[in-house]
Amino acid sequence: MKKFFILFVFLIFSSCIPLRIAPNIKEDKVMVAKKFKQNLPRDYAFIFEDPKDANEFYHYINTKYQRNHNNVEFNVPFWIDNEEFFLSFFEIEIPTKTINLLPIVIDAGLNSKGYDSMFENQQYSRVGNWYLVLTVTDVDMIDCLKPNHVSREKVLQFLRETRVEYVTTHDYVQAYLRKKYILKQYANNLFNFRNSNNFYLIIF
Repeated sequence: MKKFFILFVFLIFSSCIPLRIAPNIKEDKVMVAKKFKQNLPRDYAFIFEDPKDANEFYHYINTKYQRNHNNVEFNVPFWIDNEEFFLSFFEIEIPTKTINLLPIVIDAGLNSKGYDSMFENQQYSRVGNWYLVLTVTDVDMIDCLKPNHVSREKVLQFLRETRVEYVTTHDYVQAYLRKKYILKQYANNLFNFRNSNNFYLIIF
């Protein structure tokens, strides 16, 4: 009986009851942003957990797209297959909130004997979880992540590549140089293709 009582007390004192649990996203998730958090837009969004410090994604986008701290978070232009799109993002915190039983039990005992609470501020705990919420529109400002948008799959591929690059890159200048190199290669290939077509036109 004594061992049972000791175990019961231990469980009471060491247990925490979750009041709200932050979402666990292994890689990414696509859903309506407003359903993820109320103050977000109604557009579909590409969402993933941010493993880095605050504002790191801001610096990543600012550096990669050479924004010079102008409109970094909204309508940043980018291109896929020579088609222009616009990226916006939000850094969102959703904390896991728990109630801690030990401080409550102790304070209840103190209050029953006429003493003031000592652990009132420790009765609840919050652990912050940070997420990046990305939205993409086309030149007509239509949500590209809608299930029926013609460019949805290639935009999703771009966003997944962006997530991996952001998570694995520490020097964001490298991301800018990679983007610059890809654009240069694309321009060279397009130039060579046009020249080769002209060549065949001359022969035939």
